[in-house]
Amino acid sequence: MERIDYPQLIQDILTKHSINNVNSATEIQLIFDNRNHHYQFLNIGWKEQKRIYGVIIHVDFKDDKIWIQRDGTEVGIANELVNAGVPKLDIVLSFLAPYKRQFTEFAII
Repeated sequence: MERIDYPQLIQDILTKHSINNVNSATEIQLIFDNRNHHYQFLNIGWKEQKRIYGVIIHVDFKDDKIWIQRDGTEVGIANELVNAGVPKLDIVLSFLAPYKRQFTEFAII
């Protein structure tokens, strides 16, 4: 079986999220650092007099694992990765404290 290109899959999922948010009143930015394997989906702009700046999704790829640093989606990017064929043991929910990871079905690094 051919191995999934994890960095490309991450970029595809983040791009899909950006397209789904095209009607947002704020600017959507995708940041893909393919050299260091950092990927982000941001929401930037102004709502009336309030500054909007938020990282919706932040994913890193290191040590052959997908590290989810931030996930502000309803469906959960981990679920999207699993549905795309990524084994749960290749996904680290790094937004959880290391001692809590043992209570999930994902990698516990």
